Amino acid sequence: MMASGSGPVSALWTEINRCGQNGDFTRALKAVNKILHENKDDVTALRCKIVCLIQNGGFKEALNVMNTHAKSLTSDMIAFEKAYCEYRLNRVEHALKTIQGIPEQTDKLKELYGQVLYRLERYDECLAVYKDLIRNSQDDYEEERKTNMSAVLAAQSTWENTSAEDLGLPESSYELCYNAACSLIGQGQLSQAMQKLQMAEELCRKSLAEDSDVTEEDVDAELAIIHSQMAYVMQLQGRTEDALQLYNQVIKLKPSDVGLLAVTANNIITINKDQNVFDSKKKVKLTSAEGVEQKLAKKQLQAIEINKALLAMYTNQADQCNKMLASLQTQNPGHPRPVLIKVAQLCREKQHTKAIELLQRFSDQHPESASGIKLTMAQLYLTQGHVTKACDILKSIEEIKYKPGMISALVTMYTHEEDIDSAIDVFTQAIQYYQSEQPGSAIHLSLVREAANYKLKYGRKKEATSDLEQLWKQNTNDIHTLAQLISAYSLVDQDKAKALSKHLPSPDTMSFNVDVDELENSHGATYIRKKAAKVVGESQPKEQGPEDVKKKKKKKKGKLPKNCDPKSTPDPERWLPMRERSYYRGKKKGKKKEQIGRGTQGATSGATAELDASKSASSPPTSPRPGSGTGTATSNAVPPRQQKPAAAGAARKKVPQKKKKGGKGGW
Repeated sequence: MMASGSGPVSALWTEINRCGQNGDFTRALKAVNKILHENKDDVTALRCKIVCLIQNGGFKEALNVMNTHAKSLTSDMIAFEKAYCEYRLNRVEHALKTIQGIPEQTDKLKELYGQVLYRLERYDECLAVYKDLIRNSQDDYEEERKTNMSAVLAAQSTWENTSAEDLGLPESSYELCYNAACSLIGQGQLSQAMQKLQMAEELCRKSLAEDSDVTEEDVDAELAIIHSQMAYVMQLQGRTEDALQLYNQVIKLKPSDVGLLAVTANNIITINKDQNVFDSKKKVKLTSAEGVEQKLAKKQLQAIEINKALLAMYTNQADQCNKMLASLQTQNPGHPRPVLIKVAQLCREKQHTKAIELLQRFSDQHPESASGIKLTMAQLYLTQGHVTKACDILKSIEEIKYKPGMISALVTMYTHEEDIDSAIDVFTQAIQYYQSEQPGSAIHLSLVREAANYKLKYGRKKEATSDLEQLWKQNTNDIHTLAQLISAYSLVDQDKAKALSKHLPSPDTMSFNVDVDELENSHGATYIRKKAAKVVGESQPKEQGPEDVKKKKKKKKGKLPKNCDPKSTPDPERWLPMRERSYYRGKKKGKKKEQIGRGTQGATSGATAELDASKSASSPPTSPRPGSGTGTATSNAVPPRQQKPAAAGAARKKVPQKKKKGGKGGW
């Protein structure tokens, strides 16, 4: 049979075989098409065409060929190729159904099955597949299978919070070492994980150094994922500056792995938080690159979307933030994080009541997430000053209701509201819980002691006796508790107090070899007791000699002011302000000023005395003359300013008045 315009069919098949061995699938596809042009239902040619299309990345065209020639190509012939095309086109669910419909499971089909399960995050089933492959296969791909198995273990540790199973996998390659580090990160062993990452970096450099064609840029690109993971460990350790520097180095390399770029950019955004928003806006574009969805796990994608919503909130893009949150809630209705971001957005808009209603509605619909939601509700109530409502919310959280921290918070808040009865009730319920669940435990006894101290502090000694008795029975050698118990009973039941006081140890047993005088005279003593003078009965005191008589200290005479005449009588009005003294006649004026009147320039006034109000007999009295009830003093033209008298014996200083500026003669 001859093909039109070409050699015989056998020659075409020979060319296809040669191209297949050389890896030239484009040329092989041309030869296959020539054969199918003569016989479109040639099964062998169709299968060769599918293989050529897959090798060239034409997965859609390959699926179209399979669907078009479904009658000629049965499922047992092309099952693997069909499942592989669906997997590469990210139709992972379809690929799973195709694989599960194949009765005979070959090794290559199991390999693909493991990849599909890993993409679907069904890690337990995936691990079982790889265990079976490693156990029942013997070929040159054992190290690759172990690498994939270690990746499954790392994913379990990271996303499912399960302890990784120790399968004795070697760490001979940097991929195995890197995956082991990821498992340690999931378990929280950050220091050990950093050591594994450093070991992976060394192994990677050694393996790439053996290839002479590898450049320094190729080495940096291969190390980018290791460096990004190192930065993540630093970030978890609180070394944010070092982490940020390493993250930016990875970004500058522009690696081809869009998943690596997205994760690195997202982690930079988490470090920036509400600061450096311009940088975060640039980095967020890297998280939306094409193909990111197929490279990352669901929890990684969810974290990126949540951070996008937070960034929109910080940049006051409320509409965009609400759209993202609505999409997140649709994808995962039970996740509390989108609701909390929505509440934060409402609080920024001062809609606290609406925020609390949203939290209450979500906690009713999703009780599994109610704990964190109710804590947020309590915080909002506290910010609004509703302390009692916050306490009611906290008491409704059953999971942490009896935790020591929660009990402490409730007691503190009730005490702030002066609701001592409710605070004591919190102690009582907690003690009853631990009495039934963990009787005699350290936390139980500590709660009893704190309750007793609290009741004693607020005068509830009668209520404190039961707690103190319980503590004392637990340890009868506890003298401090016994003393507290006796003190409490002394005001409630004195007979009981006396009976309990018999259990106190005697003073001899409580004495210690302590020199009291030495202790009081020590360097750290704050008070030194002075010895009292000896008192002798009626016996007469001994005659004191001249040596025994102590000299009395002479009192120093007070210093008198300068120019003081001790013989003269002091002025009785010296403590009064000058204007209130009886002999005050106003300010002295110079002769020239007395001659100047208020008339025309140069005129003298002969009526100066008449204008002097101080000489007027009709002036009203102002201050009485000291020592007399009827005498009057002359008045100033301006009412005097009231001043407090100076302390007796103190000299009064006259404060000079500040001169006005702008006038010729001052005041």
